[in-house]
Amino acid sequence: MTIKLGNAQIAWRAAQDIQDGAYVNLGIGFPEMVAKFQPKGREAVFHTENGVLGFGEAPAAGTEDWDLINAGKKAITLKPGASFFHHADSFAMVRGGHLDVAILGAYQVAQNGDLANWSVGPKGVPAVGGAMDLVHGAKRVAVITDHVTKDGKPKLLKACTLPLTGVACVTRVYTSLAVIDIEGGRFVLREKLPSISFDDLQALTGAPLHLDGPVADLIVPEL
Repeated sequence: MTIKLGNAQIAWRAAQDIQDGAYVNLGIGFPEMVAKFQPKGREAVFHTENGVLGFGEAPAAGTEDWDLINAGKKAITLKPGASFFHHADSFAMVRGGHLDVAILGAYQVAQNGDLANWSVGPKGVPAVGGAMDLVHGAKRVAVITDHVTKDGKPKLLKACTLPLTGVACVTRVYTSLAVIDIEGGRFVLREKLPSISFDDLQALTGAPLHLDGPVADLIVPEL
């Protein structure tokens, strides 16, 4: 059985690539964890679609102010200088290209950068929501995800089979096994866990992995 990263470790790795002062939107659920792992000496400015810019860590249990929530309806705190604005203004920021990065979860990512992060049916997210604006409004779109589904099928594919959130929008994928860039319609392997071989990683990926120079070891702390 291949050892893989946990969600917190994937989120930690994604956080290391966020530049100081970047304006960042984190998708609902798993991507929200990225905010916990900002590198020392760097501070991102987090944006949420429901109309807050500059929120901080989750409050301690029992101290929540439920008028202060993010788009995932989770309680937040505010940093000095935080601001509130109308929902429509929030999406104007997104659509106007004012976000440096959006980090989202995924059901599937295609080798050309197509993203499917919503589905239909009783267990699916009922609608695409703000993600379709984020993937084409943010300057950079990254995905954090397990490398495979719960039943072991690849989530990185030649082409998505689920409804698309956006076309050719993802530039980097952080998975439980590797860090992969999308360049020229190809998956380019940048980092992988030392415990997995290239061939074994390829067997868990639904499209060819390409090499463009040395592949670094994917090293993260115990969390």
